Amino acid sequence: MKSSRTLREVYGRYWYKFSKNDLSIVGLACIAGVVLIALLAQWISPYPASAGLYVNFGNAGAAPSASHIFGTDQNGRDILSRVFFGFRYSLMLVAVVLSVTVAPGVVLGLVAGYYVNRWFSAVIMRLADIFVAVPPLLLALSVASVLTPSAINAMLAVSLAWWPWYTRLVYSSASSIRNEDFVRAAELVGASRWHIMFKEILPNNLGSVLTKVTLDCGWVILIGASLSFVGLGAQAPTPDLGTMIAEGSAYLPGQWWISIFPALAIVVVILGFNLLGDGINDMFASGVA
Repeated sequence: MKSSRTLREVYGRYWYKFSKNDLSIVGLACIAGVVLIALLAQWISPYPASAGLYVNFGNAGAAPSASHIFGTDQNGRDILSRVFFGFRYSLMLVAVVLSVTVAPGVVLGLVAGYYVNRWFSAVIMRLADIFVAVPPLLLALSVASVLTPSAINAMLAVSLAWWPWYTRLVYSSASSIRNEDFVRAAELVGASRWHIMFKEILPNNLGSVLTKVTLDCGWVILIGASLSFVGLGAQAPTPDLGTMIAEGSAYLPGQWWISIFPALAIVVVILGFNLLGDGINDMFASGVA
């Protein structure tokens, strides 16, 4: 009972620090709304058929109205419905990319930081430096261009560009924390290397890692949309936001709504993740007092 009460107090203090920033609450509400829309897109979209192989040339290029709030595209598909399903693809991209890059990047950073004077630490960090030297968008474009354009290959291309940033982040902190007294004490009592890395050092990196994960969600969505914009990401008729912008760009400025509303959707998601990341950073900035 005491342990449970202590945990509630700790989480309550974290939430108090997070909630003091009004913009963080706005970001949290925004992302929560986007996630709900993505999960319920099939049921809340006014025209769910527009997310697939659907054409209605009699209603093509219709301006925003009561029946089509965001208007329709060049094939007569409802843009609002496609934006709802586009959120689903964007969040799936984020989930896949970060799930396969954060863990390896963090582990490599921990190993390199703890064994900072070993040869394999130097190898890990020089390899990370090579990847970091190439801008993520350029690296993703290079990888995607030699693969068959698809959603899966777009995720692979973005993943290859992302892991070294977590390695460098954790390495920087772990290489300094390893000399702290509590780490030395753990070594003196015979704690294993893995215990020290994952139980002593890693928790002290939790705030920075979670902050970066949240901020990277927006960057992953932006790079994924960029790949789709140039035809290297999800292919038609997948309702991807980047593809929708590219298709609508040919009809600017007359039928502006075809590109503008998907672009605004990307802005909203990225802004939401950035505000949420700022709140998480503030929450961990000085621990829980």
